[in-house]
Amino acid sequence: MLSRALCGTGRQLAPALGYLGSRQKHSLPDLPYDYGALEPHINAQIMQLHHSKHHAAYVNNLNDTEEKYKEALAKGDVTAQIALQPALKFNGGGHINHSIFWTNLSPDGGGEPKGELLEAIKRDFGSFDKFKEKLTAASVGVQGSGWGWLGFNKERGHLQIAACPNQDPLQGTTGLIPLLGIDVWEHAYYLQYKNVRPDYLKAIWNVINWENVTERYMACKK
Repeated sequence: MLSRALCGTGRQLAPALGYLGSRQKHSLPDLPYDYGALEPHINAQIMQLHHSKHHAAYVNNLNDTEEKYKEALAKGDVTAQIALQPALKFNGGGHINHSIFWTNLSPDGGGEPKGELLEAIKRDFGSFDKFKEKLTAASVGVQGSGWGWLGFNKERGHLQIAACPNQDPLQGTTGLIPLLGIDVWEHAYYLQYKNVRPDYLKAIWNVINWENVTERYMACKK
């Protein structure tokens, strides 16, 4: 299973993939709310398919790929290990990203963060509204499928916005620690918002779980 640690989540995917023989299989995490809890902003049908089908597929495919990787390690087959890397990145990233995403949402969400996170947002982006505009623009601008992210740059001690294609995990590909992820794959919104991604992005701000994002931020500052 992925670690429940709030900081450094992306590093928990079978470190270096060197000890797969003793690992536990990854499992689909339960949602902390019902499928219909985020309505009217994200409907129950989307949530059920997104969680029980799409995320579950990433989990199953990740487990299958790790089994194949384990066999390749045992055989010393470096070519096979290399060939499996894209599947590990895609399915592992999909599991990591969605495990964060579900906790970033809440039926009691929306509004603005408070305390140190809000002050950091004002410091690094000018205001909360400017931050929303920048993260929304980055998410709208993802070509095809991917994610918009608010991450923490540990070296600089600053917040940073990034966009990642496909299921590329934020920390594993940019070094930024993920705080808030917005899924802009069409399966996250098409059944409700069709191909109008900006409408989905406008709606999702009403269910952002700022308590969870703040917990992640405070954990990463330590």
